[in-house]
Order: sequence, then C-alpha cells, then structure tokens
Amino acid sequence: MSGKYRKEHNCLNCGQHVEKHYCSSCGQANLEIKENFWQFISHSIAHYFHFDNKFFQTLKPLLIEPGQVTLDYLAGKRARYINPVSMYIFVSIVYFIVVPKKLEHEQEKQQQHETVKNVKAATSDVTKDLKEEGFDEDSFVGKTANYFQKKVNAQEFKSLSFQQQEEQIKQLKTTIDTSKSDKEEYQDLLNKYQRYHIIKQDSTYEAYLSRQQKLPENNRDSWFDRILKKREIAINQKSASGNWSVKEELEHYRPKQYFLLMPLLALFIMWNFRKNHIYYLDHLIFTIHGTTAFFIVQIFTVPLRRLLGSGTLSGLIQFVVVIGIAWYLFKALTVFYQRPKKMIIKKMITLIILYFIAFGISEWIIERSIYYFIG
Repeated sequence: MSGKYRKEHNCLNCGQHVEKHYCSSCGQANLEIKENFWQFISHSIAHYFHFDNKFFQTLKPLLIEPGQVTLDYLAGKRARYINPVSMYIFVSIVYFIVVPKKLEHEQEKQQQHETVKNVKAATSDVTKDLKEEGFDEDSFVGKTANYFQKKVNAQEFKSLSFQQQEEQIKQLKTTIDTSKSDKEEYQDLLNKYQRYHIIKQDSTYEAYLSRQQKLPENNRDSWFDRILKKREIAINQKSASGNWSVKEELEHYRPKQYFLLMPLLALFIMWNFRKNHIYYLDHLIFTIHGTTAFFIVQIFTVPLRRLLGSGTLSGLIQFVVVIGIAWYLFKALTVFYQRPKKMIIKKMITLIILYFIAFGISEWIIERSIYYFIG
C-alpha cells in the first residue's frame, strides 16, 4: 500500500484502536488523508495495478485450466485470484463494448435488395435452363425451381412501394382473368400479395382505422387487436426511419439476458450433478467463471472475424472457437465434479439443450416485450 502511515492509532473510519497499519475492525489502512497531487495519482495507480495483477493471475489458469480456479477459490485459496463477480462485471463490460455490432440500416437494406435481385436473376436463369433441358414442371426438380421462384418474387414484392405493389396486383388480376390454366396457382399468389399489400397499406394508424371502417362490422378487429396493431404500426414506422430496429434493441438487452440466465444455468448444473451434494452457490461460482472465460474468448475472436469478413479463415476461426468451447466445458465439468467422462458427456449434452431452450424462450420474451411495450 502506497502512502504515508499516520502516527495516531485511532481509525478514521470507525474510531477503533489501530495497532499497526490496518484497522482490525474495518480493515481500512491508517494512512494520512492529506496528500499532494502526485501522491493521489500514485495511490490510485497502485490500486489499479493491484487489481490488474490479480486479474492476470486469474486470467491464465481460468483459460488454460478449466474448473481449477473454482476449485481453488472454494478451497479458500483466494489471495491470488480476483473475486468471481468483480471479474465477471469487468469482463462483461468490455465484452458488450467490443462484441455487439451496430446495425447499419441503410447498408443492410441495400444489401438485402441486391441479394434478392441477384437471387431472382439466378433463379430465372435456372428455370429457363430447366425448361430448355426438357424438365417437366410437375417433376421434383421443376417444382423445386418453381417454389424458389415464388419465394424470391414474394421477397421482391415486399420491398416495392405501395403504388408499385398496386400495379403488380392489377397485372396479376389481369393475368388471372385472361389465363386459361393455372388460375388456382395465380389466385394463391394474389392472396399472398394482397396480404403483404395490406401491411404496406397500414403504414399509419389512421390508414388502418380508415380501412377498418370500410369493412363489415363483423369483420373488424376487436379493441385489443386495434391496440396491438397501433403498437405494431408505431414500431414499423420507427424501424423505417433507419435509426432503430428490434434486433438492435435486443442487443442492448443481451447483458441482462446473459446475467439472468447464469443463475438458471447454475440450477440446471445443480440438478444434473445433485449427487455431488454441492451447495447452489458453488455451482453458481463455477458458472460465473465459465461465462467469464467465454466472454474473454469472444472479446478477442469476434473483432478478428469481423475484420477478416466472411471468408474461409473467418469460418475456420469460428469452428475452432466452437470446438474450444465444447472442450472447455467438458474439461471444466470433469475437473470440478470428478465424474466419469461418459457421464460428463451425457450431462453436458443435456445442459446444452436445456440452456438453448431457456435462451430461446428468454429471447422470444424480450423481443415481444420490446415490440409491444419497450420500443
């Protein structure tokens, strides 16, 4: 501890008698409170490097010796390691600064438009080639090509403006009237286009209410449906502005999601290893250490993959990370719970399934909450 110790033996914090340099009652150092600028800076730096030193002493075994840090910590060997919660908070802050990527809405829309355009051209070429090769439209290959053509056409129709959609619908109605065959197929396509057109038509709540007034009373939405529709239109308008999206808002809630899922994962682990007769808190500390290790790996690998783009090397890094996480979990469970390897593998698979189910449910709840209540 840097700083000058006081000659007086009374603790400035709690008033108890101090024998040496630290109060035996509250633990505060018996230092002079008056210090110059450089003493203040050096004192602060000493505190930082004390944390920094413990952080790196914890980091190495946490990453290369899965489960050992938790064993040592619960055995009372804590002087060398940083507190699990303190380390988790520090690493999670860095994680959620470095890892999440802000969505570029306009660029994303342009990329989607270009993708649909390219896929449509490719699908049209494939369909043309199949016809030239003599493939029957009723064959499996012909039906598959026709299916993809419809999906691409539907995606392109969604991206059209309201007026452009109206023109497409008029042309399709004319085709149905003049066509001697495939009327049922064209009618199905028209029904689908009209559903998309209604969504585009209800771009404002006033437009939605105006359309509702034109419907027979029995076909109008209930008061509850109108509330939900009003919220949906507001969200769509906000997303259309290009400055906000449900997906982007969902990323802001990731820290809370991971934090809330950690105690649940510890509970899943306790259920699976209940014969070890370990307290829930010990399972939770094990889970905190594992989550912290996962965040640290992501902090280094995600920006690297983002820098490399979507090439082979980026995919290889992602594959190695997935394999590494699976190995880490297996090793950590084996070291900490001391169970046979075959049993560890079975329980690990069960834990992964349970966690992904919980993650999916929590994701759906958060997304619905954002959509209808938060955004």
